[in-house]
Amino acid sequence: MEDYRVIADAVAADIAAGRLRPGDRLPPQRLFARRRGIAASTAGRVYQELAKRGLVAGEVGRGTFVRAPGRSPGSALVEPGGSRVDLELNYPVVPGQPALLAGSLGGMLRPDVLGSALRPMPAQGTAAARDAAAGLLARGGWRPDPARVLFAAGGRQAIAAAIAALVPPGARLGVEALTYPMVKTIAARLGVTLVPLACDEKGLVPESLAAAHRGAPLRAVYLQPTLHNPLSSTMPAHRRQELAETLGDLGLHAIEDAVWAFLHAGDQPPLAALAPERTILLDSLSKRLAPGLTAGFAVTPAGLAAPMAAALRSGAWTATGFALEAAARWTIDGTVDAVVLAKREDAAARQRLAARALAGFAVRADPHGYYCWWELPRPWHAETFVAAAARRGIAVTPAASFAAGPHGAPPAVRVGLASPPPEVLAGALEELAALGRSSPEDALTD
Repeated sequence: MEDYRVIADAVAADIAAGRLRPGDRLPPQRLFARRRGIAASTAGRVYQELAKRGLVAGEVGRGTFVRAPGRSPGSALVEPGGSRVDLELNYPVVPGQPALLAGSLGGMLRPDVLGSALRPMPAQGTAAARDAAAGLLARGGWRPDPARVLFAAGGRQAIAAAIAALVPPGARLGVEALTYPMVKTIAARLGVTLVPLACDEKGLVPESLAAAHRGAPLRAVYLQPTLHNPLSSTMPAHRRQELAETLGDLGLHAIEDAVWAFLHAGDQPPLAALAPERTILLDSLSKRLAPGLTAGFAVTPAGLAAPMAAALRSGAWTATGFALEAAARWTIDGTVDAVVLAKREDAAARQRLAARALAGFAVRADPHGYYCWWELPRPWHAETFVAAAARRGIAVTPAASFAAGPHGAPPAVRVGLASPPPEVLAGALEELAALGRSSPEDALTD
């Protein structure tokens, strides 16, 4: 019997060589099986493998389509003429930022300081790093206890450790129906089952969490209360309070992802302030400062400190001493505050570009955010729109990338605003708007 992965490799080669192009529809699985002389179940595994690799995506009632090409990190910050405009990768870097960061690191070049920073570092970091992190994460009148701060090598590593600490393999983790795609990948690797939960314009619906838990017990819930990615919603105070009470009633823990919360001016405390013994709050420096910084934070309830630290160690997900020393210096001397202020202004300016270009369409956005959620006009479907945009050199993300379950991805895309220069972004948004006003047939055959 031919291994399904070998067949998937052959289809992947056809995609890489251009014999199958973005937007092309694959044959139904039974027809594919007949043509290849394989079992229908094997064909299903081939299609699952291709989807896992990000090469294809299914649309309910329409079939399986070749996805747009993978993102190109090298073009994210500088867009030479004719290159691909990346509105998928979403890492903000403001002008002058490298020089600002460099100015704070002179003291680290002393041999004694550098030698100390290069030693192995436990998940607890150092007292100075914990105190600096507590100040960095403070908002809305809340400041975490420095003793409760643990460090990871980044936001993704912090998420992986939190899930590993709370949810054993085979158990269930509640997530918003549309969620951060990396959570899906992490859960699959850890053998954790994701349970999509209903959301409205205010965020996660507490009744949905309670109903899912009654149906079959959850072990925890992962959510993004502030500047939800991709929907841009921010949970109001009364909804946070309801959710905190629901967590207490159900005896559940929450994993609160606050990676984009720095863009809000700190007017509202996090869920961790309302349910401190029920919530692990996660954050990192990747969005605040720069994508290559390997420092993440986890504010952990006292009862979860040991399993969280163990998960960080066992997964090799702890931060380096160098990253923590640099982060502490940038926090103490005001560099982080200066960069954050610049990014808030930059995000607002980019949102104004998007509002002008996409006026008249159904777009959900927050004036503080670096992305927007575009509910596409009929007859567009997300994958065909992504493929049409890719043919014009623009990368956007289809709703299916965020869908926690196999069904329910709406005809929508997330448009990331952070990566290209503003003038490139403006042109790309105008191009997308023109595409949205056209028909799929015209766009994919021109």
